[in-house]
Amino acid sequence: MRLQRILAAAGISARRGAEALIRAGRVRVNGRAAKLGDRADPWRDDVTLDGEPLRPQRPVSWILHKPRGVISSVRDPEGRRTVLELVPERGARVFPVGRLDRDSEGLLLLTNDGLLAHALLHPSHEVEREYEVVVRGALDAEKRARLARGVRLEDGWTAPARVTRAQHEPKSDTTRFHLILHEGRKRQIRRALQALGHPVRELRRVRFGPLRLGGLARGAARRLEASERRALEALAERVLSRAGDAQSARSSGAKPGRRKRNRRSPHGPRGDAPST
Repeated sequence: MRLQRILAAAGISARRGAEALIRAGRVRVNGRAAKLGDRADPWRDDVTLDGEPLRPQRPVSWILHKPRGVISSVRDPEGRRTVLELVPERGARVFPVGRLDRDSEGLLLLTNDGLLAHALLHPSHEVEREYEVVVRGALDAEKRARLARGVRLEDGWTAPARVTRAQHEPKSDTTRFHLILHEGRKRQIRRALQALGHPVRELRRVRFGPLRLGGLARGAARRLEASERRALEALAERVLSRAGDAQSARSSGAKPGRRKRNRRSPHGPRGDAPST
């Protein structure tokens, strides 16, 4: 396991950057100063931070089908029901990865792995989110093309989003479709469709990266299956590898290629951490 993940599992990187600690020489493995990219077995190797042994928690992750009316937060100052109240076991301290607004439902990942959460949430990693959406009116080809190009909101252009499986229901004058995107801002989907003249009636996340909601009942939670854990581990490893390559390039004076962000153009926008 990469050292960054070991620090995250021990709750360290939530307060300080794991990579900065390693570069500063404060992390040691079996008595030797660690380097970025090093790996260790936290259950067999002696991993220390400032001379103190790290005691990592076993990684715990849950898939939850968040119902409407529940807050995507660890706690709520107004006393409203939170997603943590739906987790059937209270042993490990988990937190939601990203958010679904109170009126939205669907797949929400809860974990105690801070590095995994970072890998999934950072906009540069472009992890796909897929939503099943019902809007008022007929979402025609021109409106779908605008979503694919990006929609201008008060806080900038949205990133391109793909519309699939669109079907108009004449009797109720609604359109049901799937929307696939990799970035999000606060209530982005609702605001973008409102701007196009199609208020959202229903919004449900059905996929987050390699994870799928499937037939999980509303309000129910389950631990990740082995195949899902492996898929998330592989994703986190790819992200860390790219981050390590970029860091090496900066250290050597090279300038790694970066995508330009352009909030003013509909042809190449990028956004911030995901939410709906």
